[in-house]
Amino acid sequence: MLEKMREIIAEQLNCDEGEINVDTSFKDDLGADSLDLFELVMALEDEYSVEIPAEELQELTTVGAVIDYLKNKGVEE
Repeated sequence: MLEKMREIIAEQLNCDEGEINVDTSFKDDLGADSLDLFELVMALEDEYSVEIPAEELQELTTVGAVIDYLKNKGVEE
Protein backbone atom coordinates (compact mmCIF):
# COMPACT_ATOMS: atom_id res chain seq x y z
CA MET A 1 0.00 0.00 0.00
CA LEU A 2 2.88 2.37 0.74
CA GLU A 3 4.13 2.23 -2.86
CA LYS A 4 0.76 3.22 -4.33
CA MET A 5 0.33 5.84 -1.63
CA ARG A 6 3.73 7.31 -2.52
CA GLU A 7 2.68 7.64 -6.17
CA ILE A 8 -0.58 9.38 -5.28
CA ILE A 9 1.03 11.72 -2.74
CA ALA A 10 3.94 12.61 -5.05
CA GLU A 11 1.52 13.40 -7.87
CA GLN A 12 -0.87 15.43 -5.72
CA LEU A 13 1.76 17.37 -3.76
CA ASN A 14 4.40 17.65 -6.51
CA CYS A 15 7.14 16.07 -4.44
CA ASP A 16 9.66 13.27 -4.86
CA GLU A 17 8.44 9.77 -3.99
CA GLY A 18 11.79 9.19 -2.27
CA GLU A 19 10.87 11.77 0.39
CA ILE A 20 7.80 9.80 1.44
CA ASN A 21 7.75 7.12 4.14
CA VAL A 22 5.31 6.07 6.86
CA ASP A 23 6.57 8.78 9.23
CA THR A 24 6.29 11.60 6.68
CA SER A 25 4.09 14.46 7.87
CA PHE A 26 2.00 16.06 5.15
CA LYS A 27 2.32 19.56 6.58
CA ASP A 28 5.72 19.52 8.29
CA ASP A 29 7.69 17.43 5.80
CA LEU A 30 5.87 18.01 2.52
CA GLY A 31 4.54 21.54 3.10
CA ALA A 32 0.95 20.63 2.26
CA ASP A 33 -1.74 23.20 3.00
CA SER A 34 -5.43 22.50 3.58
CA LEU A 35 -6.28 22.65 -0.13
CA ASP A 36 -3.47 20.21 -0.94
CA LEU A 37 -4.77 17.85 1.73
CA PHE A 38 -8.34 18.13 0.46
CA GLU A 39 -7.22 17.22 -3.07
CA LEU A 40 -5.08 14.39 -1.72
CA VAL A 41 -8.00 12.97 0.25
CA MET A 42 -10.21 13.11 -2.84
CA ALA A 43 -7.56 11.19 -4.81
CA LEU A 44 -7.27 8.59 -2.04
CA GLU A 45 -11.04 8.22 -1.84
CA ASP A 46 -11.17 7.60 -5.59
CA GLU A 47 -8.25 5.15 -5.54
CA TYR A 48 -9.43 3.11 -2.57
CA SER A 49 -13.23 3.51 -2.92
CA VAL A 50 -13.57 4.79 0.62
CA GLU A 51 -15.02 7.95 2.15
CA ILE A 52 -12.91 9.88 4.65
CA PRO A 53 -15.11 12.20 6.75
CA ALA A 54 -13.77 15.73 7.19
CA GLU A 55 -13.82 15.46 10.99
CA GLU A 56 -11.36 12.56 10.82
CA LEU A 57 -8.83 14.38 8.66
CA GLN A 58 -7.22 16.20 11.60
CA GLU A 59 -5.93 12.87 12.91
CA LEU A 60 -4.44 11.83 9.57
CA THR A 61 -1.27 13.87 9.75
CA THR A 62 1.24 11.30 8.50
CA VAL A 63 1.40 8.77 5.69
CA GLY A 64 1.38 5.94 8.24
CA ALA A 65 -1.76 7.30 9.89
CA VAL A 66 -3.55 7.29 6.53
CA ILE A 67 -2.41 3.72 5.80
CA ASP A 68 -3.62 2.56 9.23
CA TYR A 69 -6.92 4.38 8.71
CA LEU A 70 -7.48 2.74 5.32
CA LYS A 71 -6.59 -0.70 6.67
CA ASN A 72 -9.06 -0.20 9.53
CA LYS A 73 -11.71 0.60 6.91
CA GLY A 74 -11.05 -2.74 5.24
CA VAL A 75 -8.85 -1.53 2.41
CA GLU A 76 -6.36 -4.18 1.35
CA GLU A 77 -2.86 -3.64 -0.03
